Amino acid sequence: MDSTPFTIERTYNAPIDSVWKAITDKSEMKQWYFDLAEFRAEVGFEFQFSAKGNDGTVYVHLCKVTEVVKGKKLTYSWRYKDYEGNSHVTFELFKEGDQTRLKLTHTGLETFPANNPDFARKSFSDGWTYIVGTSLKNYLEKVTAS
Repeated sequence: MDSTPFTIERTYNAPIDSVWKAITDKSEMKQWYFDLAEFRAEVGFEFQFSAKGNDGTVYVHLCKVTEVVKGKKLTYSWRYKDYEGNSHVTFELFKEGDQTRLKLTHTGLETFPANNPDFARKSFSDGWTYIVGTSLKNYLEKVTAS
């Protein structure tokens, strides 16, 4: 299986502080990402959330923050309850004038069960493309416009 990390980059018309807050504040995350019971950008902090796969299967995501560089980088483990595999998601922020470039890298996708289409690379690609390309972009445009 392909062990190449999945990477996507998007540039937002928003200051870096706004993007950092959007990816680390649970009340903001709820509006564009997932509804987390609790979230703190602190190494060792564990959180979980549920999301449905393509056929309606509910997957419990188990995550643990592994790296935080305030305003610049956030990494957490990403695995699924009752399934093999462990991956890591990294958000990196880069100031580009009055805009912010976000680079998301998801490593370890090849550790998930290959026979499950919800764990296929395309499934992650489609999901992250929507999350950072549409959902977060629309949220930041709404927030920075107000």
